[in-house]
Amino acid sequence: MLIIPAENAINWKQPPWMTLGLMLACLLVFVFYQSGDTRLMTQAVERYLAADLLELEAPVYEDYLQREVRLHGESARVYDLQAFQQARAGGEHFVMAVTLLSDPEFYHYQQENRAILWPSAARQHWLEQRRPIQDELIARLSAFELGLVPAELSPATLIAYQFLHGGWGHLIGNLVILFLLGFTVEKALGPGRYLLAYLVCGVVSGLVFCLFSLGSRVPLVGASSAISGLMGMYVAIYGAQRIRFFYFVGVYFNYFRAPALALLPVWLAKEIYDYWFAGATGIAYMAHAGGLVAGAAIILALGRSWLQVRESFFEPEVDVQDEQFTSDYAQAMTSLGRMDFAVARRQFQVLQQRYPDRLILQEHLYQLAKLRPDQEDYRDQARQLMAAALSARQPERMVAVWQEYLAEGETHHPLAADDHSRILFACLRSGDLKAAEKAFERLRSSDDRVLLEEAGHLIIEEFEKRQMGPKARHYRELLEAH
Repeated sequence: MLIIPAENAINWKQPPWMTLGLMLACLLVFVFYQSGDTRLMTQAVERYLAADLLELEAPVYEDYLQREVRLHGESARVYDLQAFQQARAGGEHFVMAVTLLSDPEFYHYQQENRAILWPSAARQHWLEQRRPIQDELIARLSAFELGLVPAELSPATLIAYQFLHGGWGHLIGNLVILFLLGFTVEKALGPGRYLLAYLVCGVVSGLVFCLFSLGSRVPLVGASSAISGLMGMYVAIYGAQRIRFFYFVGVYFNYFRAPALALLPVWLAKEIYDYWFAGATGIAYMAHAGGLVAGAAIILALGRSWLQVRESFFEPEVDVQDEQFTSDYAQAMTSLGRMDFAVARRQFQVLQQRYPDRLILQEHLYQLAKLRPDQEDYRDQARQLMAAALSARQPERMVAVWQEYLAEGETHHPLAADDHSRILFACLRSGDLKAAEKAFERLRSSDDRVLLEEAGHLIIEEFEKRQMGPKARHYRELLEAH
């Protein structure tokens, strides 16, 4: 059974670069670093068989597995015993050799008990032949070199094991789930914090694995532990919100909606159950459980501080926003068409709060306010539209609104000196000297001496730059006379 969250769709306009980078790193490590494992294992098997070590170790291995089952209660190893007995009965020497060379616990068992396992001659032969194979070839396999071995725990392997995989199927399966979960969590946290949280979950998962496998020499590899952390982070980000989940049971699959955090105990229970009852599957269930808890815990503990989810994360995607805007805008325009101006004004105000960057909404509010030029709202909307036009780099529209207000509303509620000053600066930048001179005249009638002198010096400088000496002298005289 597989259950994964599927609330969001990927937005390729803003690709999840960190998630894609993690996927690429795992792929490159597997292709360029782990590709040497096949050559090393092949050489190890050839030397192992050539040294007749299989004859020494095969009966010992079968006895070793039986002891593990009977004396240590390792019921999962029954499957290993049956598989080995079938290979031995079928004379599959290569398979048997790979099995024996890949079992680090068995190698350690032989080292500790070699004095009682074989007579002196056989023991000496085993030491001379087996140890070099182990040290020169098996120890160099990626899983033993950089995998997480509980008996040989190190900070480096707590990170490195997250990028190693046991085969193409293991790799591809992990990369698919990493992508499906990662792009959402990365969008919520941002690339840097997402990467750190991902690695921390992998580290915690590795430590939990070591805690439940104390002294084990079997290495842990794979990104699935850190990916379990992503699952924990994913549901913690949404909290009690109902989100969509995809599930797959046998050949049947579908979607359902549920509170996000409600799935956390379900996943945890499944991992713990499988740990005790699933048998020998090669899956690190407790590492997955540790990742789930770590991912959810760091979001719940730090979600209001260092790992705070971006506010923009919960905003609808651009396409959804556009559809909603179009619908609401059409309703406001319908009210406008019915000449129901009060309703239309409220609708445009609501739209402007949701979409403050859309200049057309301010335009409508301005036009509605212009119906009553004697009201202060007309002046306020004119000032807001001028500021919005300036921000949108539309100085011509800014000047047009200003001139229109001078004709319609200035006698009722005059603009402030700084409004005329902004117009003058914008006109000088755009080269509209006629409007700049008009704005300067408005400043002359104000009491703001500082703004007047600043504007005067700028307009004089502009005329001098254009080699219009008489104009420059005229404004210099006006400043001196003021």
